[in-house]
Amino acid sequence: MRVFVAVEISDKEVINSITKFQSQIEIKAKRVESQNLHFTLQFLGEVSEEVSPKIKQALKTIEFSTFKINFKGIGAFPKIKFPRVIWIGTDDVGGSALIDLAKKVENVLLPLGFASDKPFKSHLTILRIKNKIGDLSKEFEKFKTYEFGSQEISKIKLKQSVLTPQGPLYSDLAEIKAIK
Repeated sequence: MRVFVAVEISDKEVINSITKFQSQIEIKAKRVESQNLHFTLQFLGEVSEEVSPKIKQALKTIEFSTFKINFKGIGAFPKIKFPRVIWIGTDDVGGSALIDLAKKVENVLLPLGFASDKPFKSHLTILRIKNKIGDLSKEFEKFKTYEFGSQEISKIKLKQSVLTPQGPLYSDLAEIKAIK
């Protein structure tokens, strides 16, 4: 099964703000559905049924406190001139807390053979671009400081992803709650 560790976006105002933005920005791209909005703390890929319980057990050892994230600004991967993914950023404090949480996830999963292929960057993917489009610098300039709201982060989830022609279907395999 294909799995990843994530923080879901559940605040209705944030989701509504993102959905509104997705319809306003003039880019030919596939929207990430509102029920699929999340921060991927670590993508684990294909794992066997035997390894799944070990991952769940390791994740349950993580201790973290509830923290708040402010969603602001937009960006693109790999770069604005040749975008494939459009994302929303975070404030410095919330972004740092997410980075710390991603490090905790990686540290408990490392003994099971799961290492991150690149450093975690706090970003929320909202649009995916299949075909090449031009430089989006001018379009992005309008939304550089755009604020999408905030959300309390109080849990992480181990999620399964099933890829379909209509898009990915996610289901929860485990949930780890903040200690306070």
